[in-house]
Amino acid sequence: MADTDDSSARWERNVLEKVALSAVEEQRRARRWGIFFKLLSFAWLFLLLFALLGWMAKAEVSLPGKHSAMVELDGVIAPDSRASADLIVKGLRSAFEDSDTAGVILRINSPGGSAVQAAEINDAIRGLRKEHPNIPLYAVVDDECASGAYYVAVAADKIFVNKASLVGSIGVLIDGFGFTGAMHKLGIERRLLTAGVNKGFLDPFSPLTPQQRAYAEQMLREVHEQFIAAVKEGRGARLKQSPELFSGLVWTGATSVGMGLADGFGSIDSVARDVIKAEHVVDFTPRESVTDRFARLIGADTSAAMPPAGLELRAE
Repeated sequence: MADTDDSSARWERNVLEKVALSAVEEQRRARRWGIFFKLLSFAWLFLLLFALLGWMAKAEVSLPGKHSAMVELDGVIAPDSRASADLIVKGLRSAFEDSDTAGVILRINSPGGSAVQAAEINDAIRGLRKEHPNIPLYAVVDDECASGAYYVAVAADKIFVNKASLVGSIGVLIDGFGFTGAMHKLGIERRLLTAGVNKGFLDPFSPLTPQQRAYAEQMLREVHEQFIAAVKEGRGARLKQSPELFSGLVWTGATSVGMGLADGFGSIDSVARDVIKAEHVVDFTPRESVTDRFARLIGADTSAAMPPAGLELRAE
């Protein structure tokens, strides 16, 4: 009889343990689903917030009568930067096409960058000036307007600087490093296989042949000549002849005016007030929305792990 009672007690205890474990597991499962739905709700809220901020960034603002339209070119000129040709041209086109724009100011603070991007902005400015001949465009320089940034500036009707601005650097470069000597000392062998004798052109781990150096220098001269032609076309007779003018040197704003690289001294406010005669300044610079910025940051993180795509000629 005692054995029967013990067996019954063990059975009841096992049943109770299973029921208790099932209850605990059910609570854990419910907690997991609760966390999942909370995270899902937060994700939807963030997406709605990003969409709302993006819509607000792109919403049109009513403009109070005649004004000076401003577009900022700030930072290194590169395809995926805030000073890319796509963004700058977009802002300039919006500024020119606004019916209340009395004049456009391109505010520049840049050391230069991609020669291709700078040339595209230069071409677009000249095209917009032809499309809108009654709207002048003036470049106003803050700290620097060097190399590719000056390539852009010469397309303007006039260039205004501060006495201490840095202006010029009319030149082109390709830069990099050569590690062949260090590899030889460390006993490292470079195994680069190519189809095409010059496919490894300017590879930092391979020796640079005299023929390849001459070819690179010829490319630099060709792009430099394009740069010089753009400067001469934009500045014309205002340029003072000097053997150092296209040497890549940079000058202060005060010196640049004397050399004909700039036309005078001025700021955003003074050019809007005294030159354009429309004191109110409206900013047409395209601004990245939160979603665009987030996507670009993710793209930058992804591309950071990738090898360089190739060679770039830079005006900086």
